[in-house]
Amino acid sequence: PQWLRELRTEGLERFAAAGFPSTRQEEWRFTSVQPIAEAPFVLTGGDPAAVDRHAAHRFELCEAGRHLLVFANGRYAPELSSVAGLPEGVRVGSLAAALRESGDLVRQYLGAAARSAGSPFGALNTAFIADGAFVYVAPGVRMDEPVQFLYLTAPGADLLATNPRSLIVVDRMARVSIVETYGGVGTGMYWTNAVTEVLVADGARADVYRVQREAETAFHTAVTCTVQGRDSSVHLHPVAFGASLSRHDIHIVMDGENGHSILNGLYLLGGRQHCDHHTTIDHARPHNESHEYMNGVLDGEAHSVFTGRIIVRPGAQRTDSKQTNNNLVLSEQARADSQPQLEIYADDVKCTHGATLGPLDEKALFYLRSRGIDPVHARSLLTYGFGAEIIDRMEIAPLQAQLDRLVRQRLLGGHVR
Repeated sequence: PQWLRELRTEGLERFAAAGFPSTRQEEWRFTSVQPIAEAPFVLTGGDPAAVDRHAAHRFELCEAGRHLLVFANGRYAPELSSVAGLPEGVRVGSLAAALRESGDLVRQYLGAAARSAGSPFGALNTAFIADGAFVYVAPGVRMDEPVQFLYLTAPGADLLATNPRSLIVVDRMARVSIVETYGGVGTGMYWTNAVTEVLVADGARADVYRVQREAETAFHTAVTCTVQGRDSSVHLHPVAFGASLSRHDIHIVMDGENGHSILNGLYLLGGRQHCDHHTTIDHARPHNESHEYMNGVLDGEAHSVFTGRIIVRPGAQRTDSKQTNNNLVLSEQARADSQPQLEIYADDVKCTHGATLGPLDEKALFYLRSRGIDPVHARSLLTYGFGAEIIDRMEIAPLQAQLDRLVRQRLLGGHVR
C-alpha cells in the first residue's frame, strides 16, 4: 500500500541522512560499527530449509504454550509455527499477513513508537520492512499463555542481513506476555537488525522477554520502543548471550499518569564479545514509577557498554525512578563502561542512579572455601548468583528454567569462567 511505501521511503531517507554512526558521536563513542559498515551484506540468501523443526526446538521455550511464531532468514515459516486456541479478540501471526489482511489496523501503530527513538539502525529497519511478528490484544482480554517469537538465521555463502519487525499492540485493560528469541543455525557471519514496537493502552500490561542467542560470528543491532498509557504497566527483560558485536537501544515512554515500568536485564560476555545497551526511560506525565536493573558478567577480553538515561519532563511531578547497573569483571582484560544519566525538569521527584564495577568479593570466596568448596566452584557459584538475581524477577517458570540452564552451561563451558 501507498502508506507503507511512504513509511519505507521515510526510513531510507533518515538513514541516508544519518549514515552509519561513528565513534565521533557521543552515543557511539565506545562502539564501532565499522565491521558492519564495511561488510557486503545482502537482503536475501542463506538456506531457509536449514531452519528445521529440530533447529527451532533448540531455541523454543519448552512447555510455555501453544503460541509460537518461527521466522527463518527473516521470513515467516508457517510449517514450524503453531498458533492455536487464541482467545476471542486476539490476533497472532506474521506482520506480512497482517499488512495484507488488516492494513488499516497495522497502519495505526506501525512506526509510531520507533520513529521517536531516532536510531539510524531503526530507520534502516523501517526502510526494509517486509515481515515479522504481529500481536493485537483487544480491550479487556487477558492472555494467560505467552506468545513466543523465534527469529532464526541460517547463513549461507552470502553475508545475509535480516530486518525483523515486531509489532505488539495491547489495548485497554488487556494483558499479554511475549518471549522474543534471536539465534543462529550453523556457522558463518550474518547481521540481524531488529525493531520491536510495544504499544500499551490505558490500564493494560505487557511483559516482554527478549533473549539474544546469536552465533558468536554474528552482528546484532536492535531497537525496542514502548509507549504506555495511563495506569498501565510494562515489564521488559532483555538478556544477551551471543553475537560478537551487539547494540540494543531501549526507549520507554511513560505517556500516561500512574504508570509502572520495570527494565530488568542481564548480559554474559566472554572472549572478545562487545555488547552495548543504551536505555532511555522518558517520564512524560506525572505520578509514574520506573525501576531499572542491569547486571553484566564479563570475562576474557569482553567489553560492555551501558548508558542509562532517565528523563523527567516538565510537569511530571511525583516521579519515582531508580536505576542500577552492576558489572562483575572476571579478568584483567575485560572492560565495562557505564554512564548513568539523569535529566530532571520537575522539582517534586525521587530519582536515584548508580553503577558498580569490580571482581568477585574475596570475603565471599573465602567463606565458601572455608565450607569445603574448591576455588573453581566457589567462583562459579558467586558468578551464577549475580545472574540469578535478574532471572528471579521473571514470571514465566519455563523461561526461568531455560535461562538458568543457559547461564550454567556458559559458566561450565568456559565462555565465562
